[in-house]
Amino acid sequence: MLKKESQNLEIDNLDIDILKQLMQDATKPYTEIAKDLIVSGGTIHVRMKKLQEMGIIKGSHLIIDPQKAGYDICAFLGIYLEKGIQYKDAVEQLSRIKEVVELHYTTGAYSMFAKIICRDTNHLRHVLNEEIQAVEGIQRTETLISLEESIRRQIELG
Repeated sequence: MLKKESQNLEIDNLDIDILKQLMQDATKPYTEIAKDLIVSGGTIHVRMKKLQEMGIIKGSHLIIDPQKAGYDICAFLGIYLEKGIQYKDAVEQLSRIKEVVELHYTTGAYSMFAKIICRDTNHLRHVLNEEIQAVEGIQRTETLISLEESIRRQIELG
């Protein structure tokens, strides 16, 4: 049983089963989930509201294929900050760059690690040189270009 200590709320096997179904298909109607799990539709609604209030569910997203939308370059960026104290300001500035789709504060060689999506190498060069390098506090970056995404998934519950 998972427990969120700050609110002292727990999730049970029914919650996990609901989450599993929605992680497979976020568009699945609550009535179908209820039928599959042999509970009422109202139960699914109540459980979903609880899971949202607990912060376990942070929303739902439409997933597109960037390449089919004209964005052929996926790159990972190791970012070195001049000082760790500049992290929050750097995050604020990087959040304004639409090509930055993920950003992590990390241990190890880099201060931060980012995933960026660009149309092509010229677009990537512009984002790196004109936008990311212009962020105050960034000392330097290292870029790794992804040749293929082999695995992409959510954590498996249960």
